[in-house]
This record gives sequence, C-alpha cells and structure tokens, in this order.
Amino acid sequence: MLLAIDIGNSHIVGGIFDHEHLRAAWRLATDQTKTTDEYGILSLSLLDSYSISTSQITGCIISSVVPPITVVFESMVKTFFKQNPIIVSYKSPLGLSLRYQHPQEIGTDRLVNAAAAFERYQRALIIVDFGTATTFCTVTTSGEYLGGAIAPGLKSSADSLHLQTAQLPIIDLVRPPMVIGTDTITSMQSGLIFGYSGLVDELVRRIQEEIRETTYVIATGGLATVISQISSTIDEVRPNLTLEGLELLYRRTISA
Repeated sequence: MLLAIDIGNSHIVGGIFDHEHLRAAWRLATDQTKTTDEYGILSLSLLDSYSISTSQITGCIISSVVPPITVVFESMVKTFFKQNPIIVSYKSPLGLSLRYQHPQEIGTDRLVNAAAAFERYQRALIIVDFGTATTFCTVTTSGEYLGGAIAPGLKSSADSLHLQTAQLPIIDLVRPPMVIGTDTITSMQSGLIFGYSGLVDELVRRIQEEIRETTYVIATGGLATVISQISSTIDEVRPNLTLEGLELLYRRTISA
C-alpha cells in the first residue's frame, strides 16, 4: 500500500492507496510545532482506525509547500514506516512541459494537481484549488503548464476580516439565502461566497480568452464544493485530485 501525503500551509492531507484505489483519506491541521514522534504517533493512530498496519505500507510520496514540516515528515516516515519517501518537485515525472519562468517556484501541490488532471482528461484545463490561497493553473491541450493566478484563500480572507476589524465575527463559510445580507453574518457570507464565485468566474474567463482553447475547469480543495454550487464556469469538483496525482507520480517514479 502507498502512503500519500500533501503538506499545505493550513492542512496536511493523507491517503492510503491499495494499488490505484484510495482506501482511506484524512485531513489534519498543519502544526509546525509538532515533532517527528508526535506526527508518527498520530499517523499510526489514523492507520489503526482504518485497520491498516505499518507493515502494509510499501511506499510513500510527499508533496509539501512547508519546508520545515517536509523534514519532519521525511524523518517520521523513515522512523515509523521504514520507507524512504519520494519528495515531489518540479523535476518529478509530471508528464507536462513547464512553460514557467522559474519552475522551482511553483507549489508542488499545483504541479501534482495539473499532472493528475491532464493524465485523466488529456485536454486543455484550468484547475482551481481552494486552499490557503486560491490558485488557478492552466494546461494546454498539448500538455504545456503555462502558469495561472494566485488569489487570497476564501478562509484566509474570512479570518482577515475578523482579525483586522473590531466588530466582524468569525463565520461559517456557507452560502447565504440572499445576496443582500440582512445581518452582519449573512452580509459577510454574501461578500465572501458570492464575491469569490465572481472572482473565480472572471479569472477563468480571462484565462480562457488568453489561452484561446476550450478548457475544462476542475475545482479541488476544502471549499471547492461551496463555490462550485454558485460558479458558472466550474465543470467538475474532484476533492481528492492531489492525492490522485501523488499516486500517479509515485507509479511513474518507481517505474522510471
């Protein structure tokens, strides 16, 4: 079985693949204060809840945008699972041509998403990832990764409103009943949910104008479902796209 780990700024997503089948998946809050042993004990507990033992893990792959935690997880996998994890980079077998000025600056989660989406659909794509930042990645029909856009994340914006103002509360990021909010909470929800839907649709349209290809738009990330219900440009939501990409890159790496 394969242990796939995606380390993001806000969350760490893990998954267990039995061949190409995703058998288990979980999401943890990213915590840079946790040690190798703490993450190891937590990982063992999660696997135990799915009746999976460490002896069943035969490989590991890690994508990370938080270098200090990458080191911790690399050590954890070696110590607790006796595996040398594959660390994803822009040099991994993505199956894409990177047309980016400084490819080493691209978040590996964006590359993993693009690789997984292009492998599945083999067409021009826009991948929108609703994470700590909302990222847009553009891939051409011929498999060229062109780049995209990076906007503040939906939850990051909500947190900023609360932290930077004296009277705005923490809110649940759910669709309000109307655009015109009738109290502070629904007004904030309207500005964030409908506002971000508009941001997504406008950026997608502008990217489509520049690429001059018919694109298929895929959304992923924790809040993808919320925005996709309102967006007029998102074609499909794939919540486990990053894990799917990690499994794909693992197979490609070990067979190279």
